[in-house]
Amino acid sequence: QVQLVESGGALVQPGGSLRLSCAASGFTLSGTWMHWVRQASGKGLEWVSTININDGTTYYADSVKGRWIISTDNAKDTLYLQMNSLKSDDAAVYYCAELFSGHWGKGTLVTVSS
Repeated sequence: QVQLVESGGALVQPGGSLRLSCAASGFTLSGTWMHWVRQASGKGLEWVSTININDGTTYYADSVKGRWIISTDNAKDTLYLQMNSLKSDDAAVYYCAELFSGHWGKGTLVTVSS
């Protein structure tokens, strides 16, 4: 059974940092493209970042470029999102996804507030 389980969401002050994790089970991250997508309260889904695990190429939305880093630990089949310089606009539920097969996690909540 394929599962993606996110963790690491928390309440953080503006300017702070968090690292989100996404643990995969039932499949290996090797050879896939993995994504982070977020949904702020009352808004639609917003793509955040993608990594091509085949060659390590990464992609970022303009809103997070230069502040965040997507990475993987293939040995642990875990995807990460290092979020630095957090802003109030970053508050959302964050999902990891493997879109080719349509696998999504249930999300982890990030709240940015002083």
